[in-house]
Amino acid sequence: MLDAKIPSGSLSEKWTKYKGSVKLVNPANKRKLEIIVVGTGLAGSSAAASLGEMGYKVKAFCFQDSPRRAHSIAAQGGINAAKNYQNDGDSTYRLFYDTIKGGDYRAREANVHRLAEVSTNIIDQCVAQGVPFAREYGGLLSNRSFGGTQVQRTFYAAGQTGQQLLIGAYQALERQVALGTVQMYSRHEMVELVIIDGKARGIIARNLVTGELERHFGHAVLLCTGGYGNVFYLSTNAMGSNVTAAWKAHRKGAYFANPCFTQIHPTCIPVSGDHQSKLTLMSESLRNDGRIWVPTKQGDHRPPNEIPEDERDYYLERRYPAFGNLVPRDVASRAAKERCDAGYGVGTSKQAVYLDYAAAIQRYGKAEASKRNLGNVSPETITQLGKDVVKEKYGNLFNMYEKITGENPYEVPMRIYPAVHYTMGGLWVDYELKTSIDGLYALGEANFSDHGANRLGASALMQGLADGYFVIPYTLGNYLSDEIRTNNIPTDHPAFVEAEKHASERINKLISINGTQTVESFHKRLGKIIWDKCGMARSAEGLKQAIEEVRALKKEFWSDVRIPGTINEMNPELDKAGRVADFIELGELMCLDALERNESCGGHFREEYQTPDGEALRDDENYMYVAAWEMKDDNWQLHKEALNYEIVKPSQRSYK
Repeated sequence: MLDAKIPSGSLSEKWTKYKGSVKLVNPANKRKLEIIVVGTGLAGSSAAASLGEMGYKVKAFCFQDSPRRAHSIAAQGGINAAKNYQNDGDSTYRLFYDTIKGGDYRAREANVHRLAEVSTNIIDQCVAQGVPFAREYGGLLSNRSFGGTQVQRTFYAAGQTGQQLLIGAYQALERQVALGTVQMYSRHEMVELVIIDGKARGIIARNLVTGELERHFGHAVLLCTGGYGNVFYLSTNAMGSNVTAAWKAHRKGAYFANPCFTQIHPTCIPVSGDHQSKLTLMSESLRNDGRIWVPTKQGDHRPPNEIPEDERDYYLERRYPAFGNLVPRDVASRAAKERCDAGYGVGTSKQAVYLDYAAAIQRYGKAEASKRNLGNVSPETITQLGKDVVKEKYGNLFNMYEKITGENPYEVPMRIYPAVHYTMGGLWVDYELKTSIDGLYALGEANFSDHGANRLGASALMQGLADGYFVIPYTLGNYLSDEIRTNNIPTDHPAFVEAEKHASERINKLISINGTQTVESFHKRLGKIIWDKCGMARSAEGLKQAIEEVRALKKEFWSDVRIPGTINEMNPELDKAGRVADFIELGELMCLDALERNESCGGHFREEYQTPDGEALRDDENYMYVAAWEMKDDNWQLHKEALNYEIVKPSQRSYK
């Protein structure tokens, strides 16, 4: 069994005790130590800024033209924190419990409790940076609810919370760039990890403008490269989001944990045809006030506004009265799929359900009229007042929906359907966020540690900033305190030479295939295999088929892919080819992991293992562990980390 190096003591005291006893690096020695940060989204920018502020010499890499382009910017709905500003019973423990339960009891208790503890610090940090969180009329920070909770703990900035948080982290990062503690490398992609004497000592990065390979030394390497949702081809992720950096580390010995734990978000704009290469998220915050429904009659073709109230099935409110439309994402997604598969879907494709704001508009309109002490108010005025309130809360999301679909969601219910959004799996890390390779750390969505088999809404931003601002500044010092006598290793060291040679040979092999099929066509085919057989529903038979299909696709890719252009120039197709090659290998591992886990939990739903009413059926006796996979000679070996629950008692999740 793997050792997560969890500190001793009671759960509520572990992090405090750790911080009080961890080894430190003095300021003079920090200036001698170099740290590489790969990825500059919320986790990477906050980590690089924090470590630079502490005095370390930091090199930060991103493949975009600016850290401002990181996919963190796309997060819409909010960030969780146990502030209890609403006085509705929230607490550190309740946030911890909701996260463990939401993850279907497949997360590590100690990491999740630490996350809940530092959540409150994140809000203070961001407010101090000037992040414009929404506020109540009196000036206090506002909150709203997200799925899997019965309190309002989500802080938000309209429907662009990720953008505002990233601007805050970016400004902190740029301050350190200006001070000279952080050196920024944009348009650079990590293509190889350098290991010397069992420790991560640097990376090989490719300049995406010139095609040149570069060697960079670091006393430690931090991977903050996000998730791997684009393995499905169609997802809400940015088109450039990829698994390559994490996969290079995996190929060098870093364990990859729970790769089959992927999240399908229930509120996305439905697929409109085969021409699409990207899907659009509609924030989970819309489930605060929107009601989700389908017609009670199968194959009902009437426009939604012509379907009377008694012929509508608000199926989430019916099945889960305690949480209603705010059940966790995996539950809401499966419920939508079940209704559509049963013939109750709406829209031309019949692969959609309605998200309706009519009741919310009337409720807000009446409250606003009362607040303004208006007398006899016409229904039209109430409707307009309600629309104004909804516009203030969700206006940019409604505008986005109308631009994409051509339909006015203030007048007609939105059509939504689940889509790939987030990955709970990632590189295995211990309590200190260190991977199975010394000196290599993984932060944010790139690691597996905090969300189990299903992430609750508004917790991704929380984890990314917690890891970067408040966790890694402590845990990294514990490792680097023993590295102060390690001088900078010259990049002509044989390990650097060999790593660059390996990266160069792979690039040359890709460009020399000169086949007949595009990189995009292979990615699309891979995505269909994984979505159909390792998506919202999985089965042993389907997973076995998928494994064989992915292996065949890999052989075909490496014999018939066509990449135009040359190596020593800006060549996006070559960049994409390397990423898709890694996705293909990851796809096989995802299916192997899903096949090995003979249970259903959270987003991993094996059709053979479900309760009589269609809920996920866990097998705690045999599968209460983290599945950490090690790659050996292009095959995988499974290692396990037992999950021990000291405080929370695992039980069948119920949101009824």
